[in-house]
Amino acid sequence: MAGCGIFSPLPEKSTVAERIRAFPTDGLPIREPVQLYWDSHLIPFIEARRDDDLAFVLGMAHAHLRLGQMEMIRHVSQGRLAEMLGPSAAPIDHSLRILNVGRASAEIYRAMPPETRLWLDEFVRGVNFYQDRLRELPHEFKVMGLGRERWTPEDVITLERFAGVDVNWITEFMLLPIRGKPYYREVFEKFRDAGSASPPSFAGAGATASLSGALGGLSRSGSNALAISAGRSATGGAIFANDPHVAIMIPNSWIIVGCSSPSYHVVGLMFPGIPFAAIGRNEHVAWGGTNMRAASSDLYDLSAEPPGTITSRQETIRVRGWFNREVAVRESRFGPVISDAPALAGYRGPPLALRWVGHEPSDEFTALLKANRARNWDEFREAFRDYGVPGMNVLFADDRGNIGQLMAVRAPVRPNLSTSGATPEDVVLNPADPARLWQGCKGPCDLPQGWNPQIGFLASCNNLPARSNPPVGWLFSPNDRVARIRALLGKSGKVSLDQVKAIQGDVYSATDSDLRDIFLRRIAACGLSEELERRQPQFMAALAGWDGCYNPDSAGAVAFQTLLYHFADAYYSKRYDKPMAQMLLKSAFAREFLKRDLAGAPSPNLSSADPPAAMRALLRDAVARAAESAKPFRNWGEMHRLRIAHLFSVVPYIGWKYRLADYPAAGANETLQKTAHPLTAGKNAATYGAVARAISDLSNPEENYFVLLGGQDGRLRSDAALDQVPLWLNRQYIKVPLPLESVRKSFEFRVELRPEK
Repeated sequence: MAGCGIFSPLPEKSTVAERIRAFPTDGLPIREPVQLYWDSHLIPFIEARRDDDLAFVLGMAHAHLRLGQMEMIRHVSQGRLAEMLGPSAAPIDHSLRILNVGRASAEIYRAMPPETRLWLDEFVRGVNFYQDRLRELPHEFKVMGLGRERWTPEDVITLERFAGVDVNWITEFMLLPIRGKPYYREVFEKFRDAGSASPPSFAGAGATASLSGALGGLSRSGSNALAISAGRSATGGAIFANDPHVAIMIPNSWIIVGCSSPSYHVVGLMFPGIPFAAIGRNEHVAWGGTNMRAASSDLYDLSAEPPGTITSRQETIRVRGWFNREVAVRESRFGPVISDAPALAGYRGPPLALRWVGHEPSDEFTALLKANRARNWDEFREAFRDYGVPGMNVLFADDRGNIGQLMAVRAPVRPNLSTSGATPEDVVLNPADPARLWQGCKGPCDLPQGWNPQIGFLASCNNLPARSNPPVGWLFSPNDRVARIRALLGKSGKVSLDQVKAIQGDVYSATDSDLRDIFLRRIAACGLSEELERRQPQFMAALAGWDGCYNPDSAGAVAFQTLLYHFADAYYSKRYDKPMAQMLLKSAFAREFLKRDLAGAPSPNLSSADPPAAMRALLRDAVARAAESAKPFRNWGEMHRLRIAHLFSVVPYIGWKYRLADYPAAGANETLQKTAHPLTAGKNAATYGAVARAISDLSNPEENYFVLLGGQDGRLRSDAALDQVPLWLNRQYIKVPLPLESVRKSFEFRVELRPEK
């Protein structure tokens, strides 16, 4: 790959007008002419007279903007990385083949209603038509050594399944290697207790309910979504806002699209290669949401399973520049034998099977297409009847001022977790116990729903949506983000669009502010305040004066982060061991664990006196190390960076070509403007966080605002590849109207697509 990258120069610079001229306009296999509008940021708006023509042109538009990205994700979703990267990726492919996210794709396609199947067929036909018309394949194809390969509907379904994997695997697979350690039970219970402590967004006793208190939990990943009713809105209509959090990379994980046909009239955010707006609005309703962190999987111990119940098949992994590799993939009655995966090489224990809702058929495509054309809450709610994965907290607003929330998930019924709030007793279950086996699933229409809460808004930040039977999960997000929204909105007063924009850019962390206070109290209790203020006066002043905000110019944020790193590393190395400490430092759990551990009595193996001598020594040493680590950085922006880079930037020898920009980063792991990073005392870059923002005012179809961290165009060196970065940094938005007459006036470019004769 590096060799091909060296000999594959970056594309020539291209303007928006040149990119639009490159789009095929005649001889298209459509039934009626289609009008395609482009704005100066290369945002398309498709006006079609037929639904099937809209789907076809939508496929062309996705391919025009992101074919290289789509092809790479297709290969990853199917466990075909080695075809691009060579022998080093074969173990990853082996793990992905075992996981087999596309296991149900063919069955899902066959069971789709005819109108959904037609839409998907036409979308795929548009992708293939565009690819066939290309004279020169995208740059990614050259570097990855890829050729033209036809897309199928099953490919798109597998892409959607890959985007919907269970995020709880991050935590569960992290816990597996320590399962034999003496401290495993304590650590597991910490994860479970912190993650299941999330108060719900709305009460779950009935079909509709109102917002309850502060919201919380524990997780690594997520998004923010907010629906404000007309009664709380300064515009007189409901307001909807969403900012999804995924990996920070170029091209962006989203594209902004508008479209109109007899059945659809939508503007919103789409995932490249998936033909519906996951976040958006039509003339009547707006929608979006956050990952629910639903417990849609279980791990089963197979050590007592009869040998005949486990089957094996051989799969061929094609390897670029090397010999193909044959690998075995084993299946049990529950699902794949996931412990065979090379990705779990650190696990030492009995063979494990993974049962996942996503391995079974469900129809997310029909659900989202119906939601895209819903006119009211009843139609919207019914649209999700057959939805399965990923579990989503879906928020809703309509043009009558209403707001709602539903639990879009297929939740397994587990007899041992049959009461609201129940949590598992271990990460690995015994299949011989009937209480640990699934007894069917309940879907979105069987679970509680929120509707028009008295407080006037619904907020979701990957917290528990509602207490339910069966429980939908046990590892929910920290309460920083959703509690911060509640604090900013308060209990009364009208909310403007500018306030909503400010919420999306907010950088305050209550947990970190509280933890700083705990550090200062412990320092005082240990009699260290005067000593440390004398030895490290600048550091201690910055720490004490920090306001809890991760602004780029904050010196206090640097002091806190360096102290957090050095203390957590020493504290958990002593309490558990060094590998466990390092595992926590790479996760989002260290802050929650420290807050709980330090707020109460000291750990028994750290307290030998009052004040504890061990704690005194740890604090003195951690402050000294932190003060030294903080010296190179005047402020948070110098330490915490927002690096704009293509995925190829990590490749040896050629990565420098794909590092495009480097900026001071605002925010941190659990601020509303999320820029997540592993705990470190050195210079670091945000790897995960908010990458897109969307806001709609339901009182006015003109008032829709979007921005991407990057740009619309996946073509490197295009004027529309990075043009939205300055907007993002300055918290500005692009207005994308819904009415066709406004699109015709405001979009600078118009192209007529003509059917073949």
